[in-house]
Formats: sequence, structure tokens, C-alpha cells
Amino acid sequence: MECAVLWSRPLPAGDELLLYLDEVELGRYRAYRLDADRRRFLTGRVLAKHAVGERLGVPPAAVTLDATCAACGKPHGKPAVSAAGSPGDRLELSITHSGEWVGVALADGVPVGLDVESPAERSAGSVDRLADYTLADSERATIATIDPAGKERAFLRYWARKEALMKATGQGLRLGLRDMVVSAPWEPARLRAAPADAMTPECTFLTDLAATGDDPASLALLTPGQPLVTERHWKPATRHGPGRS
Repeated sequence: MECAVLWSRPLPAGDELLLYLDEVELGRYRAYRLDADRRRFLTGRVLAKHAVGERLGVPPAAVTLDATCAACGKPHGKPAVSAAGSPGDRLELSITHSGEWVGVALADGVPVGLDVESPAERSAGSVDRLADYTLADSERATIATIDPAGKERAFLRYWARKEALMKATGQGLRLGLRDMVVSAPWEPARLRAAPADAMTPECTFLTDLAATGDDPASLALLTPGQPLVTERHWKPATRHGPGRS
């Protein structure tokens, strides 16, 4: 089993790229107040539709991403893939963006979660505040042993792993973060404990990724196997609309 991870820098917004978005996606795009947030959202959809189209052999225009939340019905849930004329429903997709990175993970028939965390997105002092409700007692004890210079990066590694796991389950923040325990930031990524109705360590693959450099990124798949994970950087060869590859 293979899981492909593609990374991109935020693309400049333009009329040709906006053609990739359906009406619901356009509504979400326009709702963002900051240009940086709009560009990251747009890039995530463009990147995802190219990745799915490439896998299925269809143009990006044939790809639909349904992000309807199962809990509230709003369009901010985990994207479900469909593609005209192709069995897109077998593909699992996860999109992430933070700072100057936008990423997409694509897997065949296995729930997947991807996350990247940029230090630039965190305000001073936010680590201590977030750790109170994010980390288990054992993880907070580990963070307490780290010197101040390395504490933020260690926390972001914890956060990227847990966010990837939450995305894989599709439960998001409804999953108890403090009930989910992962390995120490300097150790190979591994799930140690989690709510039994969400996932089990024996049936969860968790790994840290390298392509984003100093911005911690992690990938989770709900499978007992050892998937082949590939990472690559992506950018459009030319500015073009979704109907052409």
C-alpha cells in the first residue's frame, strides 16, 4: 500500500485557479478575511484535485471534494473524493496548511491524516496555554524537561502527530487530545494510547515527514500495515485551468 504526500507553497490567487473551486468552495474561499488564508485554502483544493486527477487519470475538473461535516453539516469536514467516470470513492484524502506550506496526502482505501505546524503561526507563550488541554500528563512532564529554546518545536511535533491522528479518524477535536498519547518528540513517531472507539496503537501507522524542513509535519494512517510513503514538492508547470492537465 502506498501513500503519496504532495507539498506546495501557497499559490498566488488568480481567475484561472479560482476555476478549480465549486460554489461551496468559492463560498469558503471568500469567507476568509486574510489573503494568506485564502491562498492557502485555494492551493489546498488545487493541489488535491491535481493529485486525485493524476492518480485516477482524469482532469482536475472531473474531481469533486465533498467536505460536509458529519456532525453539523457545514462544509469544513474531512474531504471525500469523487471523480466523474472513475472509482474515486476508494481514495482517502487529507489536506493541511500552515505558514508557507500546503500539503495533501492520498491513500487507497485507508483513512489518512496529514498535518504541518509552522512556528510562525503560534504566538509567544501559546505553547504553555495549549499544552494544558492538548498533552497528556506524561507528555507535559516530557515537555517540562526540555530547555526553553527547544520547547516550542517539541510541542509542535506533539501537535502535528495528534492533529494527523485526529484527521485520520475524521473526528477532529471531538477526540479527547489528552486521552491520546504519542511517543516523545525525539523518538520515532508512534501512538502509545488512544480512546478505544477511535483507534488502537496496533492498527495505526504514524510517521514524521521531512519535506517541510523545520516545520514539523506528520502522517497517520489507520492500518496495521507499513505503507510506502512518498513525498514530493509540487507546483503547476504553467498557469492553466482545471480542464487541462
